[in-house]
Amino acid sequence: MTTTSKNSAHAVEDKGLAGIAARLKAGRASGWGVFHPGSWPMMIGGMMLIVSAFLPWVYLPFIQDITGETFAFRGTDGPGVITLSVGCLAFAGAFVPRRRLAIAHAGIPGLVVAAIVLLQCWNLVAFSAQLDAWGGLLPGMGLVLAGGGAVILLKVTWRMWSAWSPR
Repeated sequence: MTTTSKNSAHAVEDKGLAGIAARLKAGRASGWGVFHPGSWPMMIGGMMLIVSAFLPWVYLPFIQDITGETFAFRGTDGPGVITLSVGCLAFAGAFVPRRRLAIAHAGIPGLVVAAIVLLQCWNLVAFSAQLDAWGGLLPGMGLVLAGGGAVILLKVTWRMWSAWSPR
């Protein structure tokens, strides 16, 4: 194969699908490609938010005295729908190699879900205090998982803001 045919082969490779081949090639030199320093934590945090939306968020054990079964509110019965949508946003941000856009894709879902989780915890405590029976409402695994995902996203937001140098 001659050098001109090699160069033309590389030129065809570089065009790729909307420049993805060129980004991958340029990224191999720096070690990142289409990924960035916060990609893996954003994927993990985003998946935690997505999964948490389908799990029980609040258990109502006092209903067991009435019905004989423990009742649970799932995330999709309330604010878990928002958690699901911003979880998809955080997961998608893991594949955006632009600094400010990636930080927004981690920070906004992290702040929104952290606010939702804190509000839900406040509601659990307030309702239990109103019943004069601590444990009237109990947090479920979905609420805990959403809180953990929010913490991961906020931590990676800070790490990308401070460690990923702007170009």
